[in-house]
Amino acid sequence: MQHNVSIRDTVAAIATPPGSGGVGIVRLSGPQSRAVGHRLFRSSRPTFEDFRPYMLHHGWALDERGEPLDECLAVFMPGPGSYTAEDVVEFQCHGGPAVVRAVLAAVLACGVRAAGPGEFTYRAFINGRLDLTQAEAVAEMIAAPTRAGMTLAQTRLSGALGERIAELRSRLEHLRAQLCVAVDFPEDEVECLAPDEFSVGVREVADAVRALIANFERGRCWREGALTVLAGQVNAGKSSLMNALLGRERAIVTDIPGTTRDYLEEAVNLDGLPVRLVDTAGIRETEDAVERAGLERSRDMAERADLVLLVVDRTRPVAAEDIGLAQRLGPQRVLAVLNKSDLAEGHAHEEGDATGAGWFVRAGFETVRVSARTGAGLDRLCDRIRERVVGSGGEPDAGEVVPNLRQSQALSQALDELCALDADIAAGIPYDLLGVRLEAACTILGEITGEIAPADVLNSIFSTFCIGK
Repeated sequence: MQHNVSIRDTVAAIATPPGSGGVGIVRLSGPQSRAVGHRLFRSSRPTFEDFRPYMLHHGWALDERGEPLDECLAVFMPGPGSYTAEDVVEFQCHGGPAVVRAVLAAVLACGVRAAGPGEFTYRAFINGRLDLTQAEAVAEMIAAPTRAGMTLAQTRLSGALGERIAELRSRLEHLRAQLCVAVDFPEDEVECLAPDEFSVGVREVADAVRALIANFERGRCWREGALTVLAGQVNAGKSSLMNALLGRERAIVTDIPGTTRDYLEEAVNLDGLPVRLVDTAGIRETEDAVERAGLERSRDMAERADLVLLVVDRTRPVAAEDIGLAQRLGPQRVLAVLNKSDLAEGHAHEEGDATGAGWFVRAGFETVRVSARTGAGLDRLCDRIRERVVGSGGEPDAGEVVPNLRQSQALSQALDELCALDADIAAGIPYDLLGVRLEAACTILGEITGEIAPADVLNSIFSTFCIGK
């Protein structure tokens, strides 16, 4: 949403997902919430006179003419003790789409404005209830694909990252204050910031920033899903293997080469680890322009993957293209999946054959035997995918502070400034010039928490929210 709208308006939106459900919620926030709530609610209790804060009241939601729309529960949450830190009213109705749309229409007919995407959370941010890291965590909490992703978002939602960034910024601001004294009173007998002390302070903050960036890299797969690409020759069984891992037929399986002309992506949960499983076009020479384009996209996906499952047909010699792909990506990023193990026993192209799957073992690549048709070896393959992606460590610990992509990029910019500042100190650059980089690092950290927040950054963040949040 464009955040040049007035936050003094009273706004409303449906706060539950589209479609039918047991409960549908219409939420109002702003100075007229209580008055509109009174107008559109009729209590089932004859003695009802006013909303009691934080208490559910049973009755009926009314239209703007006072006619009943639905039996409901209504609750009033006065600011600042609400999600937005403003007066909030919620109508909890039956969850049919027509019901909640009718209640929302009655609210809007009372002069309330329809909320934009993320406007409730934006108001919480503007009103000081959440910093920007917490506001982002709200959307990440909703979108978390697994419990591990939820844990990472919950830690940020608690304010742990914002507090850490604020502490680092405070340390830099202290250095700025000392630097100002050294610049403004160079000949006075006041405590001056020595270059060695200055450098130590900068390096300590830089090390803390590096640790947060490292946490981002470790937590990326848990948050976004590990990109795992199935690559290999046509008819090696990639599509069959993908269907077997998913437990349903998602990819088309035929004996006709070139059936998969583009990549197919599906999500799978491997014991809490979200995995983005991608079936790519089979590697072969072709004159078909569409298939060639698909092969090019497949190569790009393999280059970006966290792990490539190089699917090899054990009943055939290993193709030169498979060997070339494996050599280009290396043993750290490739897991050779020896498929059709149910058909390969005693076959000429076994591991002992110079042209067979034994090449991968001799070249230092890990191999797993499977049969996509019978399911043999699939459990071990899932275990190895998970282990190869995240290592021996388990899920992220509760309380572990892990920034998201935007925050990590900002931290990298701040780190660049701090490293350059440290080099300038060593080079004997005058203190009045050093203050420029120090101020830049402080500003970048302030952008992470929203203390310094350009409008385009806010628009980019809150436009990704659903309207009801």
